[in-house]
Amino acid sequence: MKFTKMQGIGNDYIYVNCFEEGVPDDPATLSRRLSDRHFGVGSDGLILIRPTENGDAMMDLYNADGSRAMMCGNGIRCVGRYVYERGIAKKETLRIDTLSGVKTLRLDVEGGLVRSIEVDMGAPILEPARIPVLLPGERVVAVPAEIGGERFSVTCVSMGNPHCVLFVDDADALDLPAIGPKFEWNPLFPEGVNTEFVEVISRGELKMRVWERGSGETWACGTGACASLAAAVLCGYADRSAVVHLRGGDLQIRWEEGGSVFMRGPAEFVFDGEISL
Repeated sequence: MKFTKMQGIGNDYIYVNCFEEGVPDDPATLSRRLSDRHFGVGSDGLILIRPTENGDAMMDLYNADGSRAMMCGNGIRCVGRYVYERGIAKKETLRIDTLSGVKTLRLDVEGGLVRSIEVDMGAPILEPARIPVLLPGERVVAVPAEIGGERFSVTCVSMGNPHCVLFVDDADALDLPAIGPKFEWNPLFPEGVNTEFVEVISRGELKMRVWERGSGETWACGTGACASLAAAVLCGYADRSAVVHLRGGDLQIRWEEGGSVFMRGPAEFVFDGEISL
């Protein structure tokens, strides 16, 4: 099976062009095998680029542990660059189907190469039942919650997948491998959760680390950056447009009044390969 390794500011996935390649009936097992950084290719997961009637291509995403995910902001930018540069759809505005709906991508192209991509990530979902999170109220904004025997102030947002955002004084000082798992499959989150630990630098600048459901700490999370800005706006810490610094690089995030969150960032090819199944 031929594959391509790509990364969006360090959030790396293995991509398979299902317009040309067949994959086994069990993509979850394949993702676990290929994602292993010692015995496989090494990645945060597997993304299958499939044909669809609902757009130019579909992003079918599996985390490193084999669990299926609905959306990935860094992954969808890589899908956009792949679809354009590998000739699936030579269009500077693409519609990519996902389990959380069709997303519109606008590509900045120079000399036939995609330099950056802006994604309309849709409006943030704030209703607890739709995130989902088992906390009361119409919105979960700076709500106290007990998790792993400790009290935290949490803000919960869905960007097509569930996020729990916490604001901290020093993101770099956190022991994420000790803290993150307490949130990931806590009973408050029926479908698990991605957890963002956000340091506010200024009203236009945030620093973020993330513990992702099914993958652990990753170098970047696009939906998490969007959720973090939305949470910072709701809590009064940030303006509606900000740079979000992640371990792998920066994303520009803006949230239109009453509307969509837009994410802009790069997508890079790492290498092409072939593996025997």
